[in-house]
Amino acid sequence: MTAHILVIDDDPVQRRLLKNMIERSGHICHMAENGRAGLDLLDRKGGLINVILLDLMMPEMNGSAFLDALAERENTIPVIVQTGQGGIETVVSAMRAGAFDFVVKPVSPERLNVAVGNALRVDQREGRGRMGRRGRSEAVQFDDIVSASSEMLRVIELGRRAAQSNIPVVLEGESGVGKEMVARAIQAASDRANKPFVTVNCGAIPHNLVESILFGHEKGAFTGATERHTGKFMEADGGTLFLDEIGDLPLEVQVKLLRAVQQGEIETIGARFPQKVNVRLISATNRDLINEVREGRFREDLYYRLNVFPITIPALRRRKEDIPVLVRAFVQRFAGEQKLARPLAVSAGAMALLTAYDWPGNIRQLENAIFRAVVLSEGAELTASDFPQIAAQVPGYGLAESGAATWDAAAFRAPEPSAESHLPSVYPDFRPSESVDVGVPDNAISSVDKGGHVRKLADVEEELIRFALKFYHGQMSQVARKLGIGRSTLYRKLKDYGIDPDDPMKEAA
Repeated sequence: MTAHILVIDDDPVQRRLLKNMIERSGHICHMAENGRAGLDLLDRKGGLINVILLDLMMPEMNGSAFLDALAERENTIPVIVQTGQGGIETVVSAMRAGAFDFVVKPVSPERLNVAVGNALRVDQREGRGRMGRRGRSEAVQFDDIVSASSEMLRVIELGRRAAQSNIPVVLEGESGVGKEMVARAIQAASDRANKPFVTVNCGAIPHNLVESILFGHEKGAFTGATERHTGKFMEADGGTLFLDEIGDLPLEVQVKLLRAVQQGEIETIGARFPQKVNVRLISATNRDLINEVREGRFREDLYYRLNVFPITIPALRRRKEDIPVLVRAFVQRFAGEQKLARPLAVSAGAMALLTAYDWPGNIRQLENAIFRAVVLSEGAELTASDFPQIAAQVPGYGLAESGAATWDAAAFRAPEPSAESHLPSVYPDFRPSESVDVGVPDNAISSVDKGGHVRKLADVEEELIRFALKFYHGQMSQVARKLGIGRSTLYRKLKDYGIDPDDPMKEAA
């Protein structure tokens, strides 16, 4: 469907680039050079515009003033804010003023299409979102993965490639980032889509039962084996076996798993002969497997057999563009499941709060918070006061006596250096620029060591990567682009050098 999109930006080059992106997507672009001109255009063509793409920093009338003017007119056109500078105060203020989504300059065509598509669904008031339309028991497709960030779009692209073969896949990432959902999408997009998908949480099985559960046992194979048991490998024969938390497998079981991967056969406990199985193996871990290998807790030969196609799923705090999209999808789904008689919206203040929080439990924690808020909701929209546990952990939010959450923008100014101080990030690009001192000689990388000899190339490379991570505030896409390497190469070098992306200047133990 063709939509009319209004671009408000004072930079003529930026307007032209956005116009080309929008028209290539099949939409019609209208342009204005500042907020005042944008309001005038809305007066003339207000009923025609579906989405507004708004720059924040402009002369005459900036983006914040434009949002205020829209609110006064009670205009409900979704607004996507774009900015390349400014602190977290600017971001939160814009969200509270009613911004629908954010994109960071320079925005990619893929990210812009996702943001516009989500805004059009709101503008057209379609019923439930993608997650709400599909039951949990149905197969998960890549199109069901709610995402807006370039990081997750890359994960989806890699997952689609992996689905085209039977190559072993390792999904890396913190607990709760959605590893199983990606694994199910890989299965659904492969030629094994109609075959079994069997999951095993290796960390939840007692060590003395892991072998029996995975490979099965014959009747009488050991004390208590009163009947024959078919293992998970046989259950998944012809389909996919998803081994979650594979780093928790005991070493003795890893030996049998290696044979299953290498030769496609398993040894059932108590059986006289091995059995052939045809299983596609997808593993997941929240540990650093290469470090587990170094520590002797994971077999090196098994690691290289499994780690043929690694996919790293970033934590939610590193892709905060996804939070508004996920929040709306969860609200729609849970409102439908609870059979609420009224539609349920999310206030701008609540969205600002949820975006400011770092979500250590990732998507799983966000989902639980939304579910609780929807079940206990009483009004027509969720507000910040519906998330008291989150507000208590975000500096600058306080619950007043009335129960309404208040926002103190001053609390988000750069804190004094302290071991306990932490600035919650809404987007990595929006951290205050003062946090990195780029003056000489602090940003100079020496080419010789203290003895006057030329330093090793690896040492210089490690120092440059650490500096780039600090300089670009941990934004992996920009770090990789500025260093002239791919993201997968960057992640590999972080592992090789033992660099923590969240604390790049910390020396490896």
